[in-house]
Amino acid sequence: MASIPRTVLLTGANRGLGLEMVKQIVDGPAPLPRLFACCRDPDGPRGKDLQSLANKHPDVITIIQLDVADLCSIKQCAKRVGSLVGPGGLNLLINNAGILFHGNFQSTSPEDMLTTFNTNVLGPMNLTKKELLPHLQAAALASGTPGMSCSKAAVVNLSSVGASMTATPESYGMFPGVAYRVSKAALNMLTSCSALELQKDNILSVLLHPGWVRTEMGGEEADINSQESVEGMLRMIGSLTEKHNGAFLDYMGQPMPW
Repeated sequence: MASIPRTVLLTGANRGLGLEMVKQIVDGPAPLPRLFACCRDPDGPRGKDLQSLANKHPDVITIIQLDVADLCSIKQCAKRVGSLVGPGGLNLLINNAGILFHGNFQSTSPEDMLTTFNTNVLGPMNLTKKELLPHLQAAALASGTPGMSCSKAAVVNLSSVGASMTATPESYGMFPGVAYRVSKAALNMLTSCSALELQKDNILSVLLHPGWVRTEMGGEEADINSQESVEGMLRMIGSLTEKHNGAFLDYMGQPMPW
């Protein structure tokens, strides 16, 4: 039986996979008391679809402005979350927000690399360990259940096959994206390390590859649509246990090459 969290925080919730996750979470068969849908500019043009969903589900969706590359923004977000979840804490953090530059090794600038790292690596790191960790710890304690799961306390970091060193020779010609690849490889290592440290608090840490998805980031030539990817990821998230701690899996639950 799938595990259902009570409180979820999702970054990059206004478009692509993030927006599809919001849709499927609120329209799913199991009720979810609270979803924190975070994005950089919720009141801008790219936030319209998310705002529309929030208007349909005002008791479930709380939209929060969050720039994961900005520590002040992270602190403000965490303060708001803490005031709303109370002693029950935060069950599930999904670090979905990310940016992509398409440059190869020779064309990628130091500025591109730093910008990508700030969002794709330091963003999840700072959000998880600096501000939201106390709320994840509180959720793990409040659950009163053994083992590890997303209904207890979990961090899911969205990675990519582009992070796989094993798979790079097969995919590099079609998709260089050096800054993105290096940042996701760093996120993989970060998650491996955090999984070892946070397991003492019964907080599960997992990496998920959503597949090659037809989104603004993935392009029109991708293999699957966002609905199929998110259906698989949410199903996988609901089935996570302690045996998956530190794992790198695709949206169907298959192990990814490191």
